[in-house]
Amino acid sequence: MSLHESIVEDAALEWFGELGYARLGVEALTPTLLHGERSSYSEVVLVGRLRVAIRRLNFSIPEEAREEALRKVLRVGTPSLTQTNRAFHRMLRDGVPVEYQRPDGSIAGDHARLVDFGDVRANDWLAVNQFTVIEGQHQRRPDIVIFVNGLPLGLIELKNAADEDATIWSAYAQLQTYKAEIASLLHYNAALVVSDGVQARIGSLTASQEWFKVWR
Repeated sequence: MSLHESIVEDAALEWFGELGYARLGVEALTPTLLHGERSSYSEVVLVGRLRVAIRRLNFSIPEEAREEALRKVLRVGTPSLTQTNRAFHRMLRDGVPVEYQRPDGSIAGDHARLVDFGDVRANDWLAVNQFTVIEGQHQRRPDIVIFVNGLPLGLIELKNAADEDATIWSAYAQLQTYKAEIASLLHYNAALVVSDGVQARIGSLTASQEWFKVWR
């Protein structure tokens, strides 16, 4: 990474900090650390944070139902990245369907919330830079990943505005590489952003270059 890209990255992290996000560097999420939040570089969800959030947001349902919701989120993957992303989006929007046994022996159905949409302050907001992901033979390190309750909902790829050969569309091309090589990180994605520190564009997982719109 060039010095200029580092400056853009640091400025973005500072902005997220001003918005109230916690910020962590790559060292804090290294699996080899004693108190690391991941057991391997293949993990893209911060499981401890997600478990805490599910408990906090769904205190009225039993613990086994909350654990069932966690398992469903972690096992959402299908052979199709697009279909997986859509399946997770339904969970994010509507809650994770769970069942549990009532004291009288009957079975109850419910939905476990993953995010508090009514009170944004009730959620755990985290910005992480240089988040290493290893999937198969591929190792990639996106510039900034945004986690909400441990879920990697946002991904930001940055380029150097001073480099004529590294435009925001170079960043867009990098996103396509991530889709092909570390698709598991994109299972949970809600927004993709490319920026060179001067201009920024935002799009969805399936958006073509044409549909990455200016983000002001």
